[in-house]
Amino acid sequence: MSEELYQHRFANGLVLVAERMPAVHSAAFTFLLPAGAAWDPADRGGLSALLVDLVFRGAGTRNNRQITTDLDNLGLQRGESVETLHTSFVAATLATSLIPALEIYGDVIRRPHLPADDVEAVRSLALQELEALEDEPRQKVFFELRSRHYPYPLGRPSVGTRSGIEATTHRDLIAHHARVYRPNGAILGVAGNIDWPQLLDTVERLFGDWPACAARPLETGRRGPQRDHIPQDTAQTQIGIAYDTVPYRDPAYFNAQGAVTVLSGGSSSRLFTEVREKRGLCYAVYASYHSFRDSGSVIGYAGTTTERAQETLDITLGEIARLREGIGEDEVARARAGLKASLIMQGESS
Repeated sequence: MSEELYQHRFANGLVLVAERMPAVHSAAFTFLLPAGAAWDPADRGGLSALLVDLVFRGAGTRNNRQITTDLDNLGLQRGESVETLHTSFVAATLATSLIPALEIYGDVIRRPHLPADDVEAVRSLALQELEALEDEPRQKVFFELRSRHYPYPLGRPSVGTRSGIEATTHRDLIAHHARVYRPNGAILGVAGNIDWPQLLDTVERLFGDWPACAARPLETGRRGPQRDHIPQDTAQTQIGIAYDTVPYRDPAYFNAQGAVTVLSGGSSSRLFTEVREKRGLCYAVYASYHSFRDSGSVIGYAGTTTERAQETLDITLGEIARLREGIGEDEVARARAGLKASLIMQGESS
């Protein structure tokens, strides 16, 4: 069966991409808005995180409870998150419920009430999430690693900072919504048992008259220290490693992804075998690929005891360096099989 792929750019800059999957009964969508943590003002870290909660507290003709009830009645599985460059709204439901769901999200994204009375509630939740990092050292090390590896503000934590969250006002939230919740720079992706002409007409009706806003350029600064130690009173030592590689659109992308798979692609991978199985140095060790538009990185992690932390770090770095010495045909075959299986399984899910 041939792929049924569609793409359309509206006059206001919104990009719609879709794939029709007639064999399924579901439909899923991801709405990416150019409202990530990197766009938060320097002294308002966490502004986007507060906003993504507040937009669901009433929108259009619905109040907070009505939005939740109507989405639940559609059987929607949904999630919202703030990432580096985007705020994402993700949802999946029956294909017959796709259009009603998009209509609700049209209000949530474009016409939220942003009630002043709810600001303290969303602030409290954001501060709780920030405090929870102290009990999640693995997650915390990734936030800290990214903030040092990527040039500012690309490594800013999506959860924000205590000072930024506490300083945010209702006026800040209204102004930020007007500035970053905009169609130019936004992408709506849809997959499932869709009718493309109907989808195109619906998105035009819901978002076609959404006025574009001026987009300020993202200015990047320096990276953090190459080596750093963050003291914390824990039973385990968390190790984070990051290094540059090619971005997704580079011709060598599959070589980079294959190398990471050799390094950390299952129980036959080098890190799992050398660090965990042979030496028993840690309970978790892995590496993963991450890409922005113009840069790529490999992010690695190991969690171990304080006594074995230095040996774990040495062996892990040694395995990364050993990639330069060559990769065996058996490793290439396993990497290829793993990447193909992952791609096919992702393609079978809306």
